[in-house]
Order: sequence, then structure tokens, then C-alpha cells
Amino acid sequence: MLRLRPKAPPLHNSSSLSCGGASVCQLELALPPWGHWVYVRVEIPSRGPGRTIHFQLCVRLQECPQPSLSRVLVPGAAMNMPQSLGNQPLPPEPPSLGASAEGPGATAPPEHCWPVRPTLRNELDTFSVHFYIFFGPSVALPPERPAVFALRLLPVLDSGGVLSLELQLNVSSLLQENVTVFGCLTHEVPLSLGDAAVTCSKESLAGFLLSVSATSRVARLRIPFPQTGTWFLTLRSLCGVGPRYVRCRNATAEVRLRTFLSPCVDDCGPYGQCKLLRTHNYLYAACECKAGWRGWGCTDSADALTYGFQLLSTLLLCLSNLMFLPPVVLAIRSRYVLEAAVYTFTMFFSTFYHACDQPGIVVFCIMDYDVLQFCDFLGSLMSVWVTVIAMARLQPVVKQVLYLLGAMLLSMALQLDRHGLWNLLGPSLFALGILATAWTVRSVRRRHCYPPTWRRWLFYLCPGSLIAGSAVLLYAFVETRDNYFYIHSIWHMLIAGSVGFLLPPRAKTDHRVPSGARARGCGYQLCINEQEELGLVGPGGATVSSICSS
Repeated sequence: MLRLRPKAPPLHNSSSLSCGGASVCQLELALPPWGHWVYVRVEIPSRGPGRTIHFQLCVRLQECPQPSLSRVLVPGAAMNMPQSLGNQPLPPEPPSLGASAEGPGATAPPEHCWPVRPTLRNELDTFSVHFYIFFGPSVALPPERPAVFALRLLPVLDSGGVLSLELQLNVSSLLQENVTVFGCLTHEVPLSLGDAAVTCSKESLAGFLLSVSATSRVARLRIPFPQTGTWFLTLRSLCGVGPRYVRCRNATAEVRLRTFLSPCVDDCGPYGQCKLLRTHNYLYAACECKAGWRGWGCTDSADALTYGFQLLSTLLLCLSNLMFLPPVVLAIRSRYVLEAAVYTFTMFFSTFYHACDQPGIVVFCIMDYDVLQFCDFLGSLMSVWVTVIAMARLQPVVKQVLYLLGAMLLSMALQLDRHGLWNLLGPSLFALGILATAWTVRSVRRRHCYPPTWRRWLFYLCPGSLIAGSAVLLYAFVETRDNYFYIHSIWHMLIAGSVGFLLPPRAKTDHRVPSGARARGCGYQLCINEQEELGLVGPGGATVSSICSS
């Protein structure tokens, strides 16, 4: 049994021949890949120990006549080396074993023995390579022979992009003849195009076929993640109407050839983003599609979101932030100016962050996306923080220190992980701990529940707490990628509404007390505020001494 296979030992998918008892056993491998080893395997049946069969192995490689295809390719292939690698020597060409095609008794050369035209490689960036044709980019195709071009893709450097090929026919060069230019792109072996039925496959070799004519002047071919090595493009001009063509008489077709390597297909279009990914030592590019678009270049709109739906989701996410306007007005009227500034900051950056964060084409960015995202997350967390600290009614110095410390710690936490759930729950629980401690100490000192009035609990604190808790539950357990646009809009409205309920009222002063007494007292304004909240000061007011002593 004789087995033959290129590039790998002939265990599977190999050409085989059962020799039997024949004295001469011949196996032919048509179109072997260039520049690769061919493995030969000889098997004998095991009919007992000690059996030995003597045979002679003869290999003959039929090459093209001078100038040889392989010998023409090797000097020109050096031009395909990137500038970063310099002039490195190419691997030596495998020698021809046995009788060559030029020797006596050789058969006629194959009909696809045409010179290969090299291309010039120009690296622009990662996975961005242009292949230039000498005396191009227009190629004249005479009727009697095809034109063959070689494109060399380097290992690792070129395997992660998209190989693109564009053919454009110059109709003015056809001389009123019905000319069709066919192109066949194959890997490692050039494949000829016949004069009759045009195919781009032969035996175990198959390539990519494309054509241009007067009715279809442009043809494009894209191969994502192409196999490295040498790719051969064969161009042939034929006349007539399919499916059978004939060789043209006098028409010399002219086509414009453009070949290049790019990271993604058409830069992923308006509904995608081209990203470079690394897995171990392999670097490759891929499109990350948005708004339900799919495909290599995000061009499949089968499950895509409509323009109206994109506009609706953008408006909901942006306009829902207007619910922060009532808390801003309420904070200003209650003289919580710093808190009002934080709410305004949150409303502004949340609106423009969501306008820039949309997956479709309804996008508006006033600055860098990363900056908008950071400011939106920081504003949301600071709104919760300053509201809870304001509810604790701490001394001004302590409150200012906590405000500043909270801003710095929240900035650090967001820089570590912006999408972590504990970035929201951690500061909120810490602020609630401060609030609970302050209220407990005040209740023990006053011997009365704080806040003292049941109306404050019933109409403000309980509704605000329920609204804020519902918002946190929606954010943590209900919000998904599919329902993001309306669940997150509800989150905006609930958080803004809870701030309006939970923000404490403005501290009131008794103007009937003289200014001198106010200045000499023990902090009259603070004392009268605490007494009013505890419900210990009647409508008629009280003296400074009685208030301070209590």
C-alpha cells in the first residue's frame, strides 16, 4: 500500500494506492503545495515475522519550463517581507528529486505554467497591510494568458485580521466585446482557469472565485482570519455568456486590483466596534456588534433594533434624569447648597453619559466616554452619600470632613471597579451606619425617639426608604441587558424621588430672640433647632436660659 500526503504524515485524508503484486506501483499527486514537505508511506501486510520486501522509491517532480514558477517566485517573495523583519533569508526551495521536467523523456509542462508577479508589502499598523503591484494598480489581461500574483501572509502577524480583495473592471478597455474577468484565489498553489467551464477547484484543492463584467464592474472578497502562507490570485479574461466561455480575440481587459489586510470588515460599520483581542500568544481582531446587529462586519440586521426603538430608549434614559430637578429646588430652598450642587452634577453627567452610551446610531457625546461614565457613577454614589449624611444632622465640621472623605474614597472605589455591586451598597451601608449611630445617640440623650414627630416618619422617612429600597432591588436583581433602557430609567426616577422625601427640612431660627442673646448664648440656633425637632418648644417660644439648660 502506497500513501502520499503533503505537509503531514499520510494517516488520514491522503492519496493511496493498493499495489498488490504489481512490480511497478505509481501514485500521482497533482498540484502539490509549494515550499512544503511531501510525506510518503509504504505499508506491507503482516503475514508473519521475518518477512522482508525490497523496493526502490523513485520520486519525480514535474516543474514548469524555464523560467520556473518557483524560481521566479523566490526572488520576488523577498519583497513581501515586512520592513520590521529586515532582509531575512527565505527557507530554501526543496530540490527536485528524480528526473526533472527539462530532462529527456519529460512530459509537456502544465498549461498553468505562467510567471508569478510578486507584490510589495507595506505595513501600516496592526493587521493593516497593503499589497502593491508593480506597475499597478491597473492590470492588463491579454486574451492568450492569465496573470498570476502572489500575496505572502506572515505567521502570527497576519492571521488575526481580514484579507480583502477588490476587482474593478475598466469598461473602456473592452472594445465593445462581452468580456468577463475571472479571479481565482487559492492558498499555496496557483490554480489555472480553463477556457470553457470556469471553476476554482480541482481535485482536493478549492479556492475563491469572483468575476467582473460590464454589468457588474466591482467584485469584493473578504476572508476573515486567513491562513498564513502564500496566496495566489489568478486573473483570466474570457468572452461570451455563461455557463461556457471562449478565449477572446483582440480584447485586452484592464482591471484595477486592490488587496489589503485590515483588522475588521469595513471597521465594523456604525453598529459595531473593532477590538483587538489577545489569547495567549495569538492576537486577533473582531467586531463587537451593538443594537442587535450581527455578522463579521455587524451588517446582519435580522435581530437589530429599529431607529424608533433606539430613539425611545435614548429619550427615556436621558429625560428620566429631569426628576432630579425637584430635589435640587428643594435642597436650595432648605439651604442645602452643597447637596444641591451634587444633585445638579449627577443630573448633568447622567444625562450626557446615557446619550453617549447608546448601542445604535442615536448617540451624542460631549466628551470622552470614559470621563462621562466615571462622572455619572461618582455623581450617583455621592448623591446617596450626601443625602444620608445630611439626614444625620451632624456638626458642620464633621459633615464637611465626611463629604470630602466620601468623595475621595468613592473615586478610588470606582477606579478599581465601576460595575461592582458593592460600590453602591458599601458606601450606602456605611452612611446608614453613621445615620443610625447619630440618631441613636441623640435619642438616648433626649430620651425621646428621633425624629420626634410621627408625621415625619409617616409622610417622609417611610416612603423615602421604600422608594430607595425598591430602586436598589431593581438595580441589583431585575436590571438586565434586555430591559436596561426602561428599568434603568425607573431607577433614575426612584432615586431622585427618594432624595426629595429623605432630605431633612431647613433649620428654623426664632427671630424674637435678641441678636445679643443669640451671640452670648450657648449656640442658640443649634439648641432651638434641636428642641423644635424634639417637639419641646411651643409656638410661643422659650427663653435662652431654659433652652440651653435643657
